[in-house]
Amino acid sequence: MDAGSCVIAPPARAFLPVAGTSQIFPVRRIYCVGRNYVAHVREMGGDESRDPPIFFQKPTDSIVQDGSSIPYPPMTGNYHYELELVVAIKKGGRDIPVADALDHIYGYGIGLDMTRRDLQMDLGKSGLPWEAGKAFDESCPCSRLHPVEQVGHISEGSICLTVDGETKQDSDLRLMIWKVPEIIANLSKYFMLQPGDIILTGTPAGVGPVVPGNKLVGSIDRLGKLTVRVSG
Repeated sequence: MDAGSCVIAPPARAFLPVAGTSQIFPVRRIYCVGRNYVAHVREMGGDESRDPPIFFQKPTDSIVQDGSSIPYPPMTGNYHYELELVVAIKKGGRDIPVADALDHIYGYGIGLDMTRRDLQMDLGKSGLPWEAGKAFDESCPCSRLHPVEQVGHISEGSICLTVDGETKQDSDLRLMIWKVPEIIANLSKYFMLQPGDIILTGTPAGVGPVVPGNKLVGSIDRLGKLTVRVSG
């Protein structure tokens, strides 16, 4: 595309830095998985039976870089954190077999699926889409990505979030209902995955509200930390 032929300035391309390098990972789409830890399903009033995973998307321009501030969004009085493992895709495909899914992964990171919980719940009760509760501006803080060559494949290990130093979420990735290869295989039945896609793989129990001034620190074994502050 020739930028000179555009009637408006082309939007900036979303990206995530790659740990230990000056390289960046351009982001094409953000896929999210809902209700993927038994304890979180229970705290949200759901059925923890192993139903097919729930998928939804966030816009790529909702990405916020590590160390940034995120504004308390409008139209909510119940703004929640959800800490998640991020999977970055390097090779696309449709109907990807579970046995081949790991070959499609570039690397891993840490993400927050920030949520206007009151809107999400009201929309869900009405049978309406979640976009207003999930897909709003600056709703997807993400850490740097760690290539598989650096950290291997991530299937277990601590996933923890603190708010102002107080532990709110503390679980293990091995407790995911749908494991990463299964998520990729299922997602590729619905969408043609492409290089540049990232997947947020679901959050453990302990989700809750934040207010302006709070400092959120998420950590996952082998992946370091993600830190953001909530501004007014």
